[in-house]
Amino acid sequence: QVQLVESGGGVVQPGGSLRLSCAFSGSLFSMYVMSWYRQAPGKQRDLVASISTGGTTDYADSVKGRFTISRDNGKKTVYLQMNSVRTEDTAVYYCRTSNPLNGYVYWGQGTQATVSS
Repeated sequence: QVQLVESGGGVVQPGGSLRLSCAFSGSLFSMYVMSWYRQAPGKQRDLVASISTGGTTDYADSVKGRFTISRDNGKKTVYLQMNSVRTEDTAVYYCRTSNPLNGYVYWGQGTQATVSS
């Protein structure tokens, strides 16, 4: 059984930085594609970034050049480094993955990131 636990959210000023972490519990972390999503109040949940098992990354246009997703297979953790944050980055950030064999989707509980002066 896979569990995802996010941490690292908080309040940051515009232009600042924040690093989110997602700890994976379960086996064979290196076989899972990992993603970060976010959901702002009243809006749908959108993909922010993803990282493949081989380390290939993909980003939403709105965060390209500012956010970096990475993974540490030894620590079974995926990170989202958020730089040059904007007020529109305010959202609950969720970690997501799916079982590579059966497609079952797992979500974390989310962590709130607020960008405000």
